[in-house]
Amino acid sequence: MDYKNIYEGKDLGEVSYDSYLKDYTTFGIGGRADVLLKPQNEDQLKNILRLNKNMDIKTTVIGRGSNLLVSDKGIRGAVVVLADNYSKLGVKDEIVTALAGTSLNETALFAIENSLRGMEEISGIPGSIGGAVAMNAGAYGGEIKDICLEVRTFDYDGNIHVFTNEQMNFSYRHSRIFEQDLIVSSASFKLKKADKQDLLEKYEDFTNRRQSKQPLDKKSAGSTFKRPVGSYASKLIDECGLRGFRQGDAQVSEKHCGFLINRGEATCKQMLDFINEVSSIVYEKTGFKLEREVKLIGEL
Repeated sequence: MDYKNIYEGKDLGEVSYDSYLKDYTTFGIGGRADVLLKPQNEDQLKNILRLNKNMDIKTTVIGRGSNLLVSDKGIRGAVVVLADNYSKLGVKDEIVTALAGTSLNETALFAIENSLRGMEEISGIPGSIGGAVAMNAGAYGGEIKDICLEVRTFDYDGNIHVFTNEQMNFSYRHSRIFEQDLIVSSASFKLKKADKQDLLEKYEDFTNRRQSKQPLDKKSAGSTFKRPVGSYASKLIDECGLRGFRQGDAQVSEKHCGFLINRGEATCKQMLDFINEVSSIVYEKTGFKLEREVKLIGEL
């Protein structure tokens, strides 16, 4: 397919071809995308979605790549990136609004700067507002569902749909986004007034806790497994003697067993095999089944 002829000269944002997706994931893993598109606003995103629909081009949307394992063969069709290119913050009274590509940390700091409480707990989760809303991200007892007011989404035909918190069907690492295969465009959050200095101290406390316990300097996709009922993935992995366990460049973090890391040039296949091996050992020794939280996408 002549992608350049299809995409050139249209209001779509930045367009590139044959880009390596490992440069767009925190795992540092992933083959090439046929086309990579970086819209800057809703109009450009809508244009992309409608053009791809009309041309029968498969569309894959990613955020900041923090919960993804991308195939070594890459992704065919068009990959739409909603990251720094699709980032904007606004505030009115006690409501903060963010475009989907805005980082959670940036949004939390913006809220604190405006003396608004509610995002400190989730501030250190790597990733974007879009991914956090879709996954109902949570940490230290706080979840997106606790503060989310409204979500603007696109379907893959380029139509806008707006949902309230109640309509989002939030549950553990799940939302309506997955049920209807939607794309988060922006979200608004209802926060509460608080003392800025107190909020900064809480933010710094949560940040220090993460830095001391999580391998934030390593290539990982965050927590690799979902929390099993009745236990914790990191606890089970540690109890099975797998702290630091390694196969090639894939390794269980010595700092936090819930994080599997890429020490250098691990491929998607190697990492996926390693994830399955860790899960298999834990099941054999404890009876707990660890379900992968990291999403696998691309041509397998």
